[in-house]
Amino acid sequence: MPGLYLHIPFCKQACHYCNFHFSTSLKYKEEMVQALVRELELQRDYLQGASLDTIYFGGGTPSLLSSDELQAIFDQIYRLFPVVAEPEVTLEANPDDLTQEKVDMLRKSPVNRLSIGIQSFAEEDLRFMNRAHSAGEALSCLQRVKDAGFENSTIDLIYGSPTTSDAQWAKNLDIFFQFDIPHLSPYCLTVEPQTALGHFVKKGKVPPVDEEKASRQFEYLMDTMAVHGYEHYEISNFAKPGRHSKHNSSYWLGEPYLGIGPAAHSFNGDTRQWNVANNAQYLKALAESQAPYELEPLAPANRYNEYVMTSLRTQWGCDLTLIQSLPKDFSDHFLASIQPFMAEGQVVRQGSIFTLNRAGKLIADHIAAVCFV
Repeated sequence: MPGLYLHIPFCKQACHYCNFHFSTSLKYKEEMVQALVRELELQRDYLQGASLDTIYFGGGTPSLLSSDELQAIFDQIYRLFPVVAEPEVTLEANPDDLTQEKVDMLRKSPVNRLSIGIQSFAEEDLRFMNRAHSAGEALSCLQRVKDAGFENSTIDLIYGSPTTSDAQWAKNLDIFFQFDIPHLSPYCLTVEPQTALGHFVKKGKVPPVDEEKASRQFEYLMDTMAVHGYEHYEISNFAKPGRHSKHNSSYWLGEPYLGIGPAAHSFNGDTRQWNVANNAQYLKALAESQAPYELEPLAPANRYNEYVMTSLRTQWGCDLTLIQSLPKDFSDHFLASIQPFMAEGQVVRQGSIFTLNRAGKLIADHIAAVCFV
């Protein structure tokens, strides 16, 4: 079933590593909410009447929304779209926003899943990343969320940072387990060119990511999560059985979705479209009742590359029969490209399904890139 993504393009401050679209000025937050509501109206037919199974508030920092702003968006969603009886409704939140008042407000809303940007429980890491919260706030917000009854939440953690020792990484995971959180999205620190971190590395003020340390911490992560009964269902996602992210899984499984807000992407199986990544231009277009997006029909090669890239990252793997069903059959190319990795013991084949094993997960992006056309 399809999903709905809403991009809330505001943050209190810029994290040094982040290359997502956002603004640190909240001046136009009210106008942005009104624009989101208008875009929902304009795009009401995009999913052709299919019921929404998931709703996801991403960003940016959606936890900056007030109760009234959040309610205005929900009112419009439920007025315009059919929604299943018990949808997964996720809202990304920063620990410093999750006061008792905010948690209570969210608990009374349709939101039933929080994605909390912890990143680390160490002050040194948080300062290096330029996060807005402290380690103490990270711990206290998790307790508030747990006490409020949010049973299906997730947190983000970052490994591979120059400030994150192996011991600290192990401590971060220990704290995660202590709170019995059902889902974890761990990410290796990535240096993007147009970020503060990219600038620091280029100028020699910060060392580049130590790939050996990052791989070591990723292997420790895989071992430790398995011991605690978590399924490694996507390269950067672990969950207890039955606690997968339905919304993100729909992306990886090729389900259609509608993206609302500046820089948001949409996909219907045949085309992909993306909104302008500029708040002022987005607001201007919606004030004139125009949806400011570019559209790209997906050529067979694009569809093949996207499928290979996403499917190889998951526990469900890449299905050769699906490749053969594309408008152009790329199966010969795929088989020839994947064979060396099978020979090296990094890819496993069971019938028509190809999956990465432990060694393959360490070089997942490389394997996918080699298979591209």
